[in-house]
Amino acid sequence: MGNSSNKMSPQVKELGPAHFCFDQEDESVKYIAKHLPWYGPKYSPHDVPSFYDISGITEDPQAFQKVIDLFVERYRSQGAAGPTHIAGFDARGFIFGPPIALALKIPFVMIRKAGKLPGVLVSSGKYTTEYSTDETVMRLGSVKAGDRVVLIDDLIATGGTALAGFDLVDSLGATVHEFAAMVALPFLDGVGKIHSYKDNKFKDVVCFTMVDDASIGKEMGKDPPEGTPRVVPAEEVSKYAEAATRNL
Repeated sequence: MGNSSNKMSPQVKELGPAHFCFDQEDESVKYIAKHLPWYGPKYSPHDVPSFYDISGITEDPQAFQKVIDLFVERYRSQGAAGPTHIAGFDARGFIFGPPIALALKIPFVMIRKAGKLPGVLVSSGKYTTEYSTDETVMRLGSVKAGDRVVLIDDLIATGGTALAGFDLVDSLGATVHEFAAMVALPFLDGVGKIHSYKDNKFKDVVCFTMVDDASIGKEMGKDPPEGTPRVVPAEEVSKYAEAATRNL
C-alpha cells in the first residue's frame, strides 16, 4: 500500500516504517504545501509551537481540488484491494473525507465526538490528545467485518485521536486500510505511537501524509504584527483587517 501505480500521481517516498508521503518536489505537492500556513501559540486555539491552518487549503479551490484528486488517485489505483469506506474524524476529517468518498463511490462514515450522534453507538472510551481528553463514537453497523477503512484527518499529532479510530474500526470487525492526513508533526511521534500501540497490533498499517512537515518553511508562519488581538469585535474589523491579512 505504500506506492501508487497511477502515473499521474507523484512518486511516493518513505518517511519511516509504514509511513509514506508524496515526493515533495512534485509541483502539485509544492503548491499544496504553500497553502498550509501555520500560527504560533499566541494566535492558535492551543499552546503548540505551530498550528497548521487547513483553511489555507479550503479557501483556495485549486489547492483543495489538488488534495482531493491526489488522495482519490491513490486509492483508485489500488483497485479491488483498495478501501471500501472512508471514515473521517470530527471535525476536520469531515472536510476531506466526503469528497474523496464521493469520487470513489464508497461510503463516508463519521467518527464523532461523544454526544453528537443519534442511534446505537460504539465508544472509544476516554483518550488523551495533545490538547485535551476526548471520547469518540461510531454508529454500530457503520462498518463491519470484511470492510477496509481509510481513516482521515487533517494531521497526525500525538496519535491519540487516530488510535481511538483504530480501536473503533477494529471493535466493529473491520480493518484499518490506511491512516491518511495532510501532515504529521514529527516531534510528537504520532506515527510511532500508532505502530507501537497494543504490542504493535497496527504496526503494518500505513500512515500516509500528503505533505512532509519539513517542506513547510518558516515563511508559512502567518502570525500578524505584535499588538494585533486574537479576537476582534465585529465593529472593529476595519481597524485590524490590514494587519491581520498582511502576511497571507
